[in-house]
Amino acid sequence: MASPEEMKLEQFLQWLQLNRVELRGCKIKYCDSNKGFGIFASNDVSEGVLLVVPLDLAITPMRVLQDPTLGPECSAMFEEGEVDDRFLMILFLTVERLRKNSSWKPYLDMLPTTFGSPLWFTDDELLELKGTTLYRATELQKKKLQSLYDDKVKDLVKKLLILDGDLERFVKANSVFWTRALNIPLPHSYVFPPIQEGSESTFPINKNYGASSDQNSNGELVNGKDKKPCLLILGCEVLGVASQVSGATSTLIQGETVWVEGLVPAIDFCNHDLKAAATWEVDGSGSTTGVPFSMYLLSAEQSPFQVEKEISISYGNKGNEELLYLYGFVLDDNPDDYLMVHYPMEALQSVPFSDSKTQLLEAQNAEMRCLLPRSLLDHGFFPVGTPQIDGYNKNKINQVCNYSWSGQRKMPSYLNELVFPEEFLTALRTIAMKEDEIFHVSSLLEELVGSGGERQPSDTEVRAAVWEACGNSGALQFLVDLLHMKMMDLEEGSGMEDCDTQLLEKAYIPETLKQYTKNENNLSREANDLIGHSVTSRNRWSSVVYRRGQKLLTRLFLKEAEHALQLSLSERN
Repeated sequence: MASPEEMKLEQFLQWLQLNRVELRGCKIKYCDSNKGFGIFASNDVSEGVLLVVPLDLAITPMRVLQDPTLGPECSAMFEEGEVDDRFLMILFLTVERLRKNSSWKPYLDMLPTTFGSPLWFTDDELLELKGTTLYRATELQKKKLQSLYDDKVKDLVKKLLILDGDLERFVKANSVFWTRALNIPLPHSYVFPPIQEGSESTFPINKNYGASSDQNSNGELVNGKDKKPCLLILGCEVLGVASQVSGATSTLIQGETVWVEGLVPAIDFCNHDLKAAATWEVDGSGSTTGVPFSMYLLSAEQSPFQVEKEISISYGNKGNEELLYLYGFVLDDNPDDYLMVHYPMEALQSVPFSDSKTQLLEAQNAEMRCLLPRSLLDHGFFPVGTPQIDGYNKNKINQVCNYSWSGQRKMPSYLNELVFPEEFLTALRTIAMKEDEIFHVSSLLEELVGSGGERQPSDTEVRAAVWEACGNSGALQFLVDLLHMKMMDLEEGSGMEDCDTQLLEKAYIPETLKQYTKNENNLSREANDLIGHSVTSRNRWSSVVYRRGQKLLTRLFLKEAEHALQLSLSERN
């Protein structure tokens, strides 16, 4: 008898065939309860195009606006700026799940119903994130989604379907979107087909809207973001969530390409791997696939795939913070891990001369937060790897040499090994300034632009004045204090980094035990080795891996900051 997964898959494959999807060198099959379905090389192994999906099958904002039921309601909200295009797709997924006899049912039935992101953690599991950036971000996300559901979704579902929806369905649709959305480079002629006389444009989309900076077409699943992690805290706002409320859009028009976020059935079953086995691209003319206006999966392997090998794509160079927040998994010893350090704007109000410092921060375009990628440590005082960027030191020298003023303050000898971004140090210099240093900056700028203020000083000139007045010592002391506070928050309740390592060594996940089980009455030697260890959930395990990585990076960057502070004090700069 076929399993539920096999039955769903069979119906989905029939649905794909009806919608002209071509599986040329791959097949879709169930992986496990953690990964769900994936794409694998088939017996009919192809060295090139593996899978072709007509773009008409993609779930995009344009499709939602054209929907006979949802379209009119969504168009009104969208044109008034009440919602963004991501919300449109999340709403579409919510409504289609509730709609009887939905034409999307075979696809929707294949989508996951459980998720590993912190949004779905139990209260006890969420406590494992206490002290991390993710803990506060998750709390904020829950409140935002609740508000969005109450204000925009609940009444609309009842009006359209004469049904009572529920928050959980909406939150699941949100998780489906963020774990599966692709940034699709659509041909301009596909989104804006030539308008024949007496007819309207096929897609009711404003040609002028657009606010995404990502233009990847190499198969990275990027969710409308650039290579910076989307989990950025500004004050207490999570930009990836706030954009759903503020009306920001994820669509960008550039020349002959329109970058649109959307879900592409079949291709979205590719799982992640650091070394991608395939990439995805769009074929506008049909010259590559023979199917005009299609998206296809292209092999990235130098040699033909082995049969049954899983075909993965890369979700991008993402740290565990972003992987866990968006996708619900982490990578142990993630080479793309990063640490976020920020100074909250609300705290600035309590420091002396806050008004003057706020003006100086704005004049310098200073950054109140910084992301510290693990790779920066390769270039520091205590390198943990081999530097990969030949021009790194040269760029650092050029950057700070621009801040020389009168030559009275000596340029730091340690500049080449300083791993912290200048934009963030600029902010910390300003916040740490004393009264006499503020007056010194004012006099330097007045000398430059004249007492009458004939012109406004540039941001570079203001930075130069601040550097001349106070140097690095105050900023580095501030940075050391911020990192100490971050470490205290991380260790409160969970202990030091070694404690997390011990937890991971003693823990096993129940599904790990299952894969070692030969049958119900006969456990393998590997499974017996796990007996006596602590049972833990995958969510808790992921939290500890992420938390330990944050403690490791905080410790290493703190060591860098403390050494830089010592050198700065000894050189009096």
